[in-house]
Amino acid sequence: MDFKEIIYEKSEGVATITLNRPERMNAFTDVMLREWAQALEDARLDREIRAVVLTGAGRGFCAGADLRGGTVLGQGSGSAAPGATPAGPPSAADRRNWLRDGVHYVPRAVQLLDKPYIAAVNGAAVGAGMDMASMADIRIVSEHAKFAMSYVKVGLVPGDGGCYLLPRIVGVAKALELIWTGDFVDADEAVRIGYASRVVAADELMDVTRDFALRLAKGPAVAMQLAKRLVYRGLTADWQEAFEQAGTAMAIAQTTEDAREGPRAFVENRPPNFQGR
Repeated sequence: MDFKEIIYEKSEGVATITLNRPERMNAFTDVMLREWAQALEDARLDREIRAVVLTGAGRGFCAGADLRGGTVLGQGSGSAAPGATPAGPPSAADRRNWLRDGVHYVPRAVQLLDKPYIAAVNGAAVGAGMDMASMADIRIVSEHAKFAMSYVKVGLVPGDGGCYLLPRIVGVAKALELIWTGDFVDADEAVRIGYASRVVAADELMDVTRDFALRLAKGPAVAMQLAKRLVYRGLTADWQEAFEQAGTAMAIAQTTEDAREGPRAFVENRPPNFQGR
């Protein structure tokens, strides 16, 4: 695949997506969003891929929408909202559709991804950039990482899932504090509030993240993907529904080759050789 604004690599069962506009702190454009979603879809469909890593090139992770490049609510000179007429400014419906039919390419692709999705946050993740980081299952962050729900600073509300995602990660009160103030959170504070899993030295970030992704890629893929879906569905399911879903998932997992390999390896006192099927 040829991409202009991301780098997409696959190796040893791990797909890596690198946002590649370092001169703009990886602020996204319509082109980047489409390429990003396309890479996620490719990783989802590729049975050899067991884990996906997302990171940014240069000093920043993602600065949100590129305000100068026209990728903001259809108001910029280079990117009119879908459905907007040249005769006038975009309507409220145009602006809504711009999010749905543009920025939301990525969260829709993420929602379908059952494989582990890990953000290696190398620098600032601001506004929609923080929303994008929040979509990952796990965040491993550089000592230089920092986060801000900066929408409030420009009179806006989180438009890329922040009000849905953040309370589920850090709790309602902390999420509202971050959304209402737009204050920055540094790497250590991100770990303290449960937003990030760990902080590592900047020059070790990708090695540490890749080692973790490789560890997951060697696991029983079907069981891990079923477990991920159970966790997310369990956030909105009631007790009975959650247990019924768990029973169904267990029944599926028990039919896999990996479910036979695991006990066999235990009896033979060796590491299991999971095949992901």
